[in-house]
Amino acid sequence: MGERDEPGTIGRRVQQLRVARGLTQKQLAEPVYTPAYISTLEAGRVRPSDDALRHLAERLGVEFDELATGRSARQVTEMRLRLTEAQRVLAIGEAESAVEQYTALLAEAEAQELPEEQAAALLGLGECALDTGELVDGRRYFEKAEERLADAPLPARVPALRGRAVAHYLAGELRYAVYLLESTIDELNRGGLHDPDALLLLYASVIGPYMDMGAHARAAQAAEFALALAPQSGDPALVARMHRSVARTLLAEGRLAEADASLAKAAELYRGLQLRTELANCHWMRGYVYAQNGELERAEAEMREALDMLSAARATLYSSQLTVELADVLHRRGRSEEAAELLRDVLGGLSPERGAVHAAAAHRLLGIIAEDARDTDQAEEHYVRALSLLERAGAAGDLADLCRLLGDLLRRTGRVEAALDAYRTGLGHRTAPGTTTLGPAPAQPPV
Repeated sequence: MGERDEPGTIGRRVQQLRVARGLTQKQLAEPVYTPAYISTLEAGRVRPSDDALRHLAERLGVEFDELATGRSARQVTEMRLRLTEAQRVLAIGEAESAVEQYTALLAEAEAQELPEEQAAALLGLGECALDTGELVDGRRYFEKAEERLADAPLPARVPALRGRAVAHYLAGELRYAVYLLESTIDELNRGGLHDPDALLLLYASVIGPYMDMGAHARAAQAAEFALALAPQSGDPALVARMHRSVARTLLAEGRLAEADASLAKAAELYRGLQLRTELANCHWMRGYVYAQNGELERAEAEMREALDMLSAARATLYSSQLTVELADVLHRRGRSEEAAELLRDVLGGLSPERGAVHAAAAHRLLGIIAEDARDTDQAEEHYVRALSLLERAGAAGDLADLCRLLGDLLRRTGRVEAALDAYRTGLGHRTAPGTTTLGPAPAQPPV
């Protein structure tokens, strides 16, 4: 329960409880202590021993911990149970209800000066904010959670660090997100703090930013480490999240059947845990796998199921991101007008600070649709907007492809010099396999 309070605080607490129960100092003291001792203790002029506190707690009808710290062990346990319940509520997609529970729990934990429980409530509020796309609020909650855990070992701070990194990633700040995740991985491994759950959480979380930055080899290495750590993890939700993230690297390597199998494992785990948002993400990624394999009808079915689940969970940012990928499938199925309508609707919920990579993808696809309709001015405008968003995010692989599209458009309209500039820009954004601009890869775990 932590260190006991100062003698003056304990003395006032004893006096308040004694008076509330109608006891005299003599009645409280007997048969072991004297009224004079109780008077001195209540005045805060003596530090009571454990034996004295146990005697007083028994006479006052309270627990030892409550008398020594003002906090009941039973109350703290009940609070932790309620924190677990709030976590379950969030996991099944009821973010608004979870926010109410976490907010109440945070107020209680602050009133009772319980830093670990405060951090747990703040982490929950941060995860709720990520689900609903309130990235600035989410980042603040994670930062406050880190502050509450400032004196805790690094593995205990990893969920807050990871949450902050994900908030930056979803906001399009890929390079900083990777920096946070890589530096934490490096500190854990170099410091010998080989906590399997912490490392698994970090490796699974860094795969997405790596992929968007075009660092496919480094993403594949992170996936390899995550798979090796999975058997050591006691958290099935983490293992499920890892399988979903690993599927992205398998997909990049053209290993479609293995990617689909990895996602099926994740879906099975999440179904058992009733984690609707994560299960929706599994359907999303399976749809993406089918789309890459040319199975567009199956891809649309998986993505629509995922979108229904995310919409029910009110996970607005994830829903917006998925809608962009669904629009791509619709376009490839010859339903370009329907795709364009979806993209125009969803762009209102995306911005440079909130889903930059997917906002760029929406503009890119609108540009392609405009080109198909021979509206070159509209196409160029969308490509330029996408280019600006991707440059800010540092999504190297997407930048190179977009520069090729823009260069081809400029060349077809007779602007050869401008086309060459676009091609050169694209070549400059092609990263070497397995690298980022952040320096060497982090130290490896002992797996």
